[in-house]
Amino acid sequence: MTHHIIPLEQLGMGDVETVGGKNASLGEMIRNLAGLGVRVPGGFATTALAYREFLAQSGLDQRIGETLDRLDVDDVNTLARTGGEIRQWILDTPFSAALNQAIETAFAGLVANYGEEVSWAVRSSATAEDLPDASFAGQQETFLNVRGLDAVKRAIHEVFASLYNDRAIAYRVHQGFDHRKVALSAGVQKMIRSDRAAAGVVFTLDTESGFPDAVFITGSYGLGELVVQGAVNPDEFFVYKPALAAGKAAILRRTLGTKAIKMTYGEGGRAVQTGPCDEAERLRFCIDDAQIEELARHAMTIEQHYGRPMDIEWALDGIDGRLYIVQARPETVQSRKGSVIERYELAQRGEVLAEGRAIGQRIGSGTARVIHSIREMDRVQPGDVLITDMTDPDWEPIMKRASGIVTNRGGRTCHAAIIARELGVAAVVGCGDATETIPDGEAVTVSCAEGETGYIYRGALPYKHRQVELGQMPPAPVKMMMNVGNPERAFDFAAIPNQGIGLARLEFLISNSIGIHPKALLEYDRQPDEIKRQIAPRIAAYGDPVAFYVAKLTEGIATLAATFAPNPVIVRFSDFKSNEYANLLGGSRYEPQEENPMIGFRGASRYASVEFRESFRLECEAVKRVRDEMGLTNLEVMIPFVRTLDEARAVLLRMEENGLRRGENGLRVIMMCEIPSNALLADEFLDLFDGFSIGSNDLTQLCLGLDRDSALVAAAFDERNPAVKKLLKMAIDACRARNKYIGICGQGPSDHPDLAEWLVQQGIGSLSLNPDSMVDTWLRLAEG
Repeated sequence: MTHHIIPLEQLGMGDVETVGGKNASLGEMIRNLAGLGVRVPGGFATTALAYREFLAQSGLDQRIGETLDRLDVDDVNTLARTGGEIRQWILDTPFSAALNQAIETAFAGLVANYGEEVSWAVRSSATAEDLPDASFAGQQETFLNVRGLDAVKRAIHEVFASLYNDRAIAYRVHQGFDHRKVALSAGVQKMIRSDRAAAGVVFTLDTESGFPDAVFITGSYGLGELVVQGAVNPDEFFVYKPALAAGKAAILRRTLGTKAIKMTYGEGGRAVQTGPCDEAERLRFCIDDAQIEELARHAMTIEQHYGRPMDIEWALDGIDGRLYIVQARPETVQSRKGSVIERYELAQRGEVLAEGRAIGQRIGSGTARVIHSIREMDRVQPGDVLITDMTDPDWEPIMKRASGIVTNRGGRTCHAAIIARELGVAAVVGCGDATETIPDGEAVTVSCAEGETGYIYRGALPYKHRQVELGQMPPAPVKMMMNVGNPERAFDFAAIPNQGIGLARLEFLISNSIGIHPKALLEYDRQPDEIKRQIAPRIAAYGDPVAFYVAKLTEGIATLAATFAPNPVIVRFSDFKSNEYANLLGGSRYEPQEENPMIGFRGASRYASVEFRESFRLECEAVKRVRDEMGLTNLEVMIPFVRTLDEARAVLLRMEENGLRRGENGLRVIMMCEIPSNALLADEFLDLFDGFSIGSNDLTQLCLGLDRDSALVAAAFDERNPAVKKLLKMAIDACRARNKYIGICGQGPSDHPDLAEWLVQQGIGSLSLNPDSMVDTWLRLAEG
């Protein structure tokens, strides 16, 4: 249009130096991806030249430069005073007549296209001369629901001034950028009416582990600013890219956020306002499955176009019902990581002061500093743990000093989470009440090494930290598989060299993700009011109690199968003992009181029983969905604790009744070899199954006649006992003679390197180990 203004649809990534990365990316998508279904709202951008001309008026640029040359940005009080002065100078400087006219002409064109009633978002897009790859994301201001020409001009003026926000000044100094070479472009873009629907953020990889085959989506009701700021705990979704590309069901996981508040258009002269979400909104997901998959498809299209992982902001218009992309930028943390993996392990647990969403897998400790306002930032000293309600870019100077960060509010894509990843600092967000429960000035430990839930413990607890350079792993003499019980750690564990999962315990998934006895859900209407009251909020987003149970099982199983595909993933049907099932919510009504549950109503006998028939049906349904609807045929199943051949036949028949026929669509059914009768009748059992996975824990205790949970006889428990080894050899020899699968998934090989070597000598086909012992055992066997 002019050298001051360029419409977004005329821009592309070749214009980064002219309009900054954010505006250039918007234009790139409008020009290249609209035909592929990616909808991006239109608008215009002011140019870097327009900004430089503006600052050149009355020598303002020289005045700013001389002032900043004298500034010590680590003196936070002087930084705040100097930044405020510079911003006021800019606001006091009027636009030139030429820039005014260019803005008026461009705005008139937008009104002619979209109408008078539309409001606008005015965002910053910084650019550095001769540094087109520099990133300034989140450093400057955004203004939403801006109405009318005069308001748009004021917002552009404010955006121009925001190049000298305290955080932006400090960021450029710390990154070594010359202030004089940095300019600003203001982007004016049509607002999407997500105030009447939902909005959020999409990453085209997992932000914690860097797992590349998942799209990670966060969302909440209202305008997306609260999700970006971390002021709300959003819903979260993972979508499996290969399944989506193949036209299969692709949603791996759904996590319901608290979504306590939402931002909408304001009243009484305010552009926007924040208010509470009602209870019904909080208990349902902000977007449905079809919208989740549509967003994931758009994200994959954008990633493919740019050729790299992307960080994308989206909005659902509550008027036209369509999904829009309002920003897209390169993901800058996980995509830079190399082949070194870090492992943190807490040596002991302590008193939990707060818990929330873990960011990364690190552990940090230090003195807790409970900070209620940015004005208190000078209280945070290097090595302290920052405890606050939430952070924004103004907090970054003190975040750099912290050994840990803890916030009341926010999700995995909030500001605190993003900065913690960049800094490599342990962070727990969305704790709710951390500023109240963590004492100021007391030593604390922030642990993100225990799954998706992060914990803040009282005291400086000991922990282990090591780095492993993966490089090219040497060939091992057997398949090296992994024991994984928690789908929340799947993406992280997949980075460890492996050849699949040899044991995934369904009971861990039920305990951690569901926590309710299946019969309490099947018979929900018959439950006491108190049990119903506890169950109701957990199942609200899933329609009905049984749908909730099957969906959570499906999500957990699918996450494991997708993460480790195409390698085999062997999922063992639930192997709770009766006392463990009784501990689930509602479980005490359905479970017998047994003297010795370890050898009681468990495994195959439970599946084959009339009492557990419907519960087992739900497990089979989840497995069938993962294999048939999602196409994850690398999923195999395993039957535990099969005492007799009759039990084996009964379970296989029950599976067939529920749509899981051995051999159909390549389904393999493995049997746990963990009872002496299994090894003694190995040939007969192998007539019915596709192989054995040896459970050395139960096999040892039943062979030696001791209770592995009893401290009185614990010293006699040893998988290397000659009697146990004789049974192990019998099972291995039988499988090898029949060319059937033979592996071991018990604790023995992880605890005893010499046992692992002996098993290899006997011809074991695979070792399934705990993740923390995978690399060391692999390297030792490869050398041997």
